[in-house]
Amino acid sequence: MSLVHLTTHPLPAIVGIMIKGNIVEYIDQQKIISAVILQEKKGKLRLLNENNREVNFSEKRLSHISQICLDTSISRDSIVTQLKQLTQNRKKLSEAIDIKELWEILHEESEDIDIETMTLFCFDPPLTSDHEAAVIRAFFHDRLYFKFNKIIFAPYTAEQVKTKKRQIKEAEKREILIQKGAAWINDVLNNKNGSNTRIDQNIIDVLKSYYLFNNDSASYLTARNIIKKSPLNSPEQLFNVFVKAGVWDQNENTNLLAMQIPTVFSRDVLEQEKNLASAQTNFFDDPLRKNLINTPLITIDGQSTLDFDDAISLENTETGYTLGIHIIDVDAYVKSNDPIDLAARDRASSIYMPDDKLPMIPPNLSENLCSLKENEIRPGISTIIKMNRFFKILEYDIVPSIIKVHTQMSYTEANLLNGKNDPITTLYKIATLLREKRLKAGAIQITLPEVNVWIEENQEIGYLKIDRENPARMLVSEMMIFANSLMAEFLANNNMPAVFRSQPAPKQRLFKGIETSLTLNFMQRKQLSRAMVGTDPEIHSGLGVKAYATATSPIRRYHDLLTQRQIKAIFGYHKAYSKAELENILQSISLTIANVGRVQASRKRYWIIKYLESMRGSTYEALVLDCHRDHYNVLIKEFMFEAKLPPSGIKLKYGDIVQVTIQHADARRDQLSLFV
Repeated sequence: MSLVHLTTHPLPAIVGIMIKGNIVEYIDQQKIISAVILQEKKGKLRLLNENNREVNFSEKRLSHISQICLDTSISRDSIVTQLKQLTQNRKKLSEAIDIKELWEILHEESEDIDIETMTLFCFDPPLTSDHEAAVIRAFFHDRLYFKFNKIIFAPYTAEQVKTKKRQIKEAEKREILIQKGAAWINDVLNNKNGSNTRIDQNIIDVLKSYYLFNNDSASYLTARNIIKKSPLNSPEQLFNVFVKAGVWDQNENTNLLAMQIPTVFSRDVLEQEKNLASAQTNFFDDPLRKNLINTPLITIDGQSTLDFDDAISLENTETGYTLGIHIIDVDAYVKSNDPIDLAARDRASSIYMPDDKLPMIPPNLSENLCSLKENEIRPGISTIIKMNRFFKILEYDIVPSIIKVHTQMSYTEANLLNGKNDPITTLYKIATLLREKRLKAGAIQITLPEVNVWIEENQEIGYLKIDRENPARMLVSEMMIFANSLMAEFLANNNMPAVFRSQPAPKQRLFKGIETSLTLNFMQRKQLSRAMVGTDPEIHSGLGVKAYATATSPIRRYHDLLTQRQIKAIFGYHKAYSKAELENILQSISLTIANVGRVQASRKRYWIIKYLESMRGSTYEALVLDCHRDHYNVLIKEFMFEAKLPPSGIKLKYGDIVQVTIQHADARRDQLSLFV
């Protein structure tokens, strides 16, 4: 009796008696091998195969047993010669079988076909074991049309054959891609990837995906096989291959790619941007807007700022002052669910990095039409606050407006004017009183310096430690907090859902007022409760306000654009988002916002370590932040940069100041080694 089995799993037992000299076949490394039984004992066989090798085998693993026997008493070379001749005869017989033709005749039959019947379909009698073995060989090499189940043949359906053909074609394409990919890597490493070498973009995409996402890549199996056939030892080495081939820059922002943050705008977005830029909108025709173009607005920003979304004004009155905090009305141009709005939602925020800036909305809007540029008339949302001569708030109003910036100045310029000229001097006094009021209400002011990092045109890395408590920065910060809290109150009074921020009371309060100690500020920061975003107004203990909404940066943050639209809905400009709609949007962009924070932090970290690569042996002052069994967490004060410090025999504690030396820095691997 004969049996066929075409998988690598153990075969079922073969019925019948096997004796010395029986010719058998088995499958090894996807090949059918002919052999003769030299010895049989309780199902264990010793075989001599056609390759003149003796092997031990279980009878359960045989694919075919012939009824004929060889004389094992003849010489070994003669046996091997006969086995080879037998194999050639069976191969020749198998090549005469047209499996496709058989399938076309049989595939509509529902019954399975046994080996004896299939052999009769393939050959005319008289039939021998060679014919039966030839059938097995033919169906083993062409598995497209029939499924094997022990000694049974089952034709696939037409749909199954179509699917298998597609799979085979895809497998062939994949194998070609693997061979080409390995050859490309080899050419790059051997400097053969010149201008005459055609780069298959599909190969690049497969390898990029594997480098960025590893086993989560949809094509990781293909990429892994490319690397196996190439001179590389690990996926990490792909980065240098991409750099050498000119695919990536030496400082490629792979985190941006891995987080799949969009870096370009679609054609639809750019077309709408072009239409908006060329359209003439007369906001003076809007009866709801208050004309404030003669009110002297000031913007105060960093020297490199190009997108201005907020401005401040201060006017003297008979009874005191009129303070104005004015925000560009982005919604006047970007409507809910239009192409630009959907692209902004997809981005959720502008991204600012030392070497790049990715705006939330296209530059012709963020830096021009939707920017409060000097002497340009713009639509706005203005918060107007009436104060007496002692800066006590008498009343406030929030209105759609038409505004014009009269003066644009930097933080440095504003600081120079403070104490010398108005309105900066008076604005600073108001900001100081606003802060004092918040602190009395329980606000916790974390006063940690910030380090600004940038890349010069000559690719040198520049950095500057910024005191966020300097007068101009504090002034702007307090005015924005003030405006956001008033807008939150306005929304709450009108029962309007919006993007509200809240924060429960801290776990522990370590100081009141302003504290300049780095140690205490870091300790207090650890004690803060997690801030939350929701659609209902709640207390924000960290800021010391009863309600807080984000609405002052609609160019840069999608949260703020949403809230701005809710404010305008109160005036009847359009239908407001429902609470459920807002919650769905907030949920959909929450991961993107988290990724924006991660990519900004990681890119800043990258360039600081990159700077330190050239500072090996340099010493910096560091603050001990955490003590662990195998390391300390320290803050390198010069860069406000947190790093690990290995133990050195000197017992350190939280708050200690130590001198640390740069031992090794590798920005690409995110490595920084320090020693005391």
